Amino acid sequence: MKFKVGDSAEITKTIEQHDIQAFADVTGDHNPVHVDEAFAQQTRFGRRIAHGMLTASLISSVLANKLPGAGSVYLGQTLQFVAPVFPGDEVTARVTVKAVREEKPVVKLETICVNQRGETVIRGEATVLLPNT
Repeated sequence: MKFKVGDSAEITKTIEQHDIQAFADVTGDHNPVHVDEAFAQQTRFGRRIAHGMLTASLISSVLANKLPGAGSVYLGQTLQFVAPVFPGDEVTARVTVKAVREEKPVVKLETICVNQRGETVIRGEATVLLPNT
């Protein structure tokens, strides 16, 4: 499996309230800014927001299912959360190959999530061990 700088893949998902609740239940993160509308209305956002890590997990989906694909393993990930994601937002997670290590089966990837308005909500970089091929 050969990758080159510029190779890219993405997925798009609408973040629904049931996704936020399921993530809260799985992780135990019941911060009221995510799950309590009355509380969230009093915050700077004025309404509930999705967990940042829920949105970031879409990047993992791209890595596992598209690029590099099945058998790839995360070695590292940086994340900057630059804008909130609200219930009902459509988020596209995209990964793009930035560097390929020739001596090891490792790639560096730019990772970005954007909402339906084209606004960046998360940006970062992943290091991924490629699957055996």
